[in-house]
Amino acid sequence: MQIHREAVESKGGYERVVAFLREQLLSGKLKTGDCLLPERELAVRLGVGRPVLREALRALAMIGAVEIRHGVGTIVKRPDVSTLGDFFTFALAQQADVVDDIMQARVAIEHHAIRVACRRGGQGDFDLLAERLQVIVETINDPDKGGLADFQFHEAIVRAAGSPTLMSLYGSISALMMRSHLDRREKIIRVEGIEGFLIDHHRKIYDAIIARDAAKADDLLTRHFEIGADFRRKATLA
Repeated sequence: MQIHREAVESKGGYERVVAFLREQLLSGKLKTGDCLLPERELAVRLGVGRPVLREALRALAMIGAVEIRHGVGTIVKRPDVSTLGDFFTFALAQQADVVDDIMQARVAIEHHAIRVACRRGGQGDFDLLAERLQVIVETINDPDKGGLADFQFHEAIVRAAGSPTLMSLYGSISALMMRSHLDRREKIIRVEGIEGFLIDHHRKIYDAIIARDAAKADDLLTRHFEIGADFRRKATLA
């Protein structure tokens, strides 16, 4: 019974500490670089034991939300969003339908991003897209390098939207996307007509973006995914 009570207290205490930090950040009362109250004061304020508080702070430190500096205190940090990629990889990798599920998420993100990119994209974004389009052309017959170039072109579309949130979401599933992307590329590269499609269609998407034609760019992206699916089906039947 004592073990059960401690487990409940620990869970409730952890949630209180996390909720406190979240609310303080959202309200602007805390910001990156600020130091939390000393442990004793913070434990009293939140109504938790110091061992529970320390456990919660260590957990927050592991995800990069705070940094515990001995002799200084607990400092608020801006978490590295790249850690989300590790989380999603471990959380989703063992699902039987993870590839299809991740693909749906990718399509949703890219469709929104390409419309925003047509409005917000600057010359630097367009130059990056042009560079990555050229790499697609240069690596078209190499499954690995070509697959990476293809992925990086689409990543540049999301980057051109200028949304840290979209980029973080896209980056968080990038490891799983890359795995399936390279697997598919190795299969479809043998299908007749794939080289022309990969070069020409990416160029059309690029042209629509720099022309800031959001409707056309979005329609081309839809067709891009549909035609790509057709080539994958042909590769499976071959």
